[in-house]
Amino acid sequence: MEHSKVMTAYLTAVIDELVAGGVRKVVLSPGSRSTPLALLLAACPEIHIYLDIDERSAGFLALGMAKAERRPVALVCTSGTATANYYPAVVEAFYARVPLIVMTADRPHELLHVGAPQTIQQAGMYGNYVKSASEIDIPEQDLTMIRHDRLICARAVALAVTRPYGPVHLNFPLREPLVPQIPEPWPENRFDSAAVRVTAGVRTLPGTEVEVLAAGLKGIKKGLIICGELEAADAGAELLRLAERLGFPLLADPLSGLRRPDAGATVIWSYDTFLRAEHTAASFHPELILHFGAVPVSKGLKLWLKGQTCPQFVVDGGDGWRDPEGTARKMIYCDEAWLCRTLADRLPRQNDREWIGRWQRVSGETANALADVRHRPLLDEMQVFACLQDLLPADAHLFAGNSMPIRELDTFLTGDHSFPAVYANRGVNGIDGVVSTAVGVSLVKKHTVLVIGDLSFFHDMNGLLAARQHHADLTIILMNNDGGGIFSFLPQASEKKYFEALFGTPHGLDFAHAAALYGADYSEVTELAGFEQALKHAFHRSGLKIIEVPVSRSENVAGHRRLRQQIGDALAGFRGDETND
Repeated sequence: MEHSKVMTAYLTAVIDELVAGGVRKVVLSPGSRSTPLALLLAACPEIHIYLDIDERSAGFLALGMAKAERRPVALVCTSGTATANYYPAVVEAFYARVPLIVMTADRPHELLHVGAPQTIQQAGMYGNYVKSASEIDIPEQDLTMIRHDRLICARAVALAVTRPYGPVHLNFPLREPLVPQIPEPWPENRFDSAAVRVTAGVRTLPGTEVEVLAAGLKGIKKGLIICGELEAADAGAELLRLAERLGFPLLADPLSGLRRPDAGATVIWSYDTFLRAEHTAASFHPELILHFGAVPVSKGLKLWLKGQTCPQFVVDGGDGWRDPEGTARKMIYCDEAWLCRTLADRLPRQNDREWIGRWQRVSGETANALADVRHRPLLDEMQVFACLQDLLPADAHLFAGNSMPIRELDTFLTGDHSFPAVYANRGVNGIDGVVSTAVGVSLVKKHTVLVIGDLSFFHDMNGLLAARQHHADLTIILMNNDGGGIFSFLPQASEKKYFEALFGTPHGLDFAHAAALYGADYSEVTELAGFEQALKHAFHRSGLKIIEVPVSRSENVAGHRRLRQQIGDALAGFRGDETND
């Protein structure tokens, strides 16, 4: 058979399996070796192509789409170092549990290790950071391997969307000529000969295990639930129901989706602040702690947990080991929503609300003290986050950059106003690829707002091109402190001789030029009224908007220290393990 006909048959079969597995979006970077994949994907009626010239940006663009849609997104690039540029996004997707289908075009096997251009060892190149890695073999003369390749693709997509979600790698060694015979129209009834379909169920526990857990919880009056970002979309509502039934405070991470007005009185925020107050933190002694979801952002919570001696149980439907401090006494591997629902159905309502009342009081007092930040005369990082939830429309989707933005969000985000979703790249907490990830979210969710630091913004300015090309509706709030602001909070800040050169790293960049380069609407604000006006303007026009807020690193550190001292003084009389009569 003719080479182009054979290649077309194999690749169309693989693409059909992607569609059958739920893939509808593909982020493509241009290249020669990937020509047949690009042309055939573009011709497939169910697939929408998003072009991103920079593979490093493309990887995070796909990551953002998959985060927002909670379904797999595919990536396609040419051979050589293009594939290596996906690496940071693949690692983030692995640890953040985001389903990506990484499809890399490759040179044929006979060109490996012989000096052929644009040829590296691509098979298995992502190592332990993908759930599976396979090659799609395309024979030269016949179609006998088509079902085999269908099975490989079907299994890979199924693995990507089986908990824990994550990336998979399909490598395509392709021989020239590279132009396929594009089917016009795309064949009908093409799923009649499809590969095996994969159906997964909900992971549960034996009835005896559930009864043991329920019996143990009945005797606990001072329990605590900690909830990070949840992998299962339906877990939040059941977790709230369980917390209410048990009377346990629920410390809700900003990425949990549970800081919202309808969450109920069990949800606690501001804990990152009041658990840093040594006297207050030392007064809370729970009898049992249940962990759900990813590891929370809060360092104050992390330090407090290290000092607790009670049993701590980690519940994870993805079989992970989310216990960085080594404090867990029990790992429970089952679907979180199922477990919460099953336990709540077996447990009586805890009528003694004294314990949760203590947490509510200190959380409320702390939130009131934090609200005073809104009235500062000069616009700073804390004031931006203290006011942000009041200024954004109800349908805004918020994305927080790493380092300072996500921490400020954890401090100031309350449950008084809700967002449809809050996003961040907390798999490995890097500052790379944040702009592109937020662009990906904005292509799925309208009215997306990214709050990002200047170094992270600089790291991924290439992502702005995809935002412009795909008409993303994205507002970027750029907190510019001319360097690495978070390092000013760390011990190395005391090394004055070397700190600025090695950690502070001032860059002196004028980001108005970057905005002009990518056609973004740009404004710089230095006071709250101007910030409010800039946000209103941003939400009355579509496209890419950048609002730059110049701030001082040293003043931010000093402001945080003053605030913590004020809150510590306000909470000095609080007792967590006895009533405040």
